[in-house]
Amino acid sequence: MSLGPSLACIGLMGKHDNPLHIAIFEPHSAAESAHLEFSFLLNASLDIFELRASDRNRVDQDLGMLQAIDERLSTWGWQTGTGTKFAVIVDMWGKQGRPSTGSAIKGEDLKPVFKALQTAYIRLLQNPFYTPDDHTPTAAMRSRGSAGEIKSKKFIAEVKRIGDVWTPGLEKV
Repeated sequence: MSLGPSLACIGLMGKHDNPLHIAIFEPHSAAESAHLEFSFLLNASLDIFELRASDRNRVDQDLGMLQAIDERLSTWGWQTGTGTKFAVIVDMWGKQGRPSTGSAIKGEDLKPVFKALQTAYIRLLQNPFYTPDDHTPTAAMRSRGSAGEIKSKKFIAEVKRIGDVWTPGLEKV
């Protein structure tokens, strides 16, 4: 079990702020209410995404730390040119679930995560059997909500791998 910060959650939101995928990692995934709690935290970051993305001086897709939720959790964001949002919730206590001393996260620590997520998402979009238009809020309503989230097993496994292997200072995920 690694010491230091770890990823608690990875969320992908569409350009209409609709959830596309939410992955929750240990030790948080064991809680019954984890999906609801992290959905709320990801949703709470959407306004900050909008504010940061509207900055005309921004030259990077990396939006940095969006919010510190408490002394344990913080949300970091990345937005693609098409408006798809990647949010990562970092747990400063890590997988051991108790405070670790001397650990801090810099924006550079999460760039490999966001680049790996973007690569996985691009590979998903290149799949001829995946149609992004099926994942809009309108399409989800037409099919009674079943079309909203990404169901690609390969994509889901890659997101899980990214969340499981990341540690601060890792140059490539």
